[in-house]
Amino acid sequence: MMADFDAIYEEQELSEENLEEAHVQMVPDPIVIRGAGNMTVFGLSNRFNVQFPAGLVSRVAPEEFKATVLRINAVLKKTLPVNVKWLFCGCVCCCCTLGCSLWPVICLSKRTQHTLNKLLEWENSHLYHKLGLHWRLSKQQCDSNSMMEYVLLIEFIPKTPIYRPD
Repeated sequence: MMADFDAIYEEQELSEENLEEAHVQMVPDPIVIRGAGNMTVFGLSNRFNVQFPAGLVSRVAPEEFKATVLRINAVLKKTLPVNVKWLFCGCVCCCCTLGCSLWPVICLSKRTQHTLNKLLEWENSHLYHKLGLHWRLSKQQCDSNSMMEYVLLIEFIPKTPIYRPD
């Protein structure tokens, strides 16, 4: 058997699907910033640590990172003490109201989360998306127990390759 050297084969073009499979990007794991406060209401700590994480070196200025965390902490400083007061009142009256007295603190907690999400959305659109980063508030399980806590996740946005046919 001889190989067919004179045969003409049709060249296959790379389709978009094959191109995407051929170009795989490695995206680093998200950076997790845990609550660092002394008080937690429904999993939301009263402050986050402003210490600059090593994973953000050469991606964002430490001053920008600190300013963002300080804005988040300012929202928490303003809203969480009110939530704690309502939680205390709700717990005191819980037996008489069959648990309905806890609804105000649940609603206030949701409003705090919504305010933080709006702040992070603004920060992302004005700075972090341009740097290839995305901040979000996320609920995760604590390391030490089975309780849930809210953390700040800083995710890396993969850069999309520009496909230019020759």
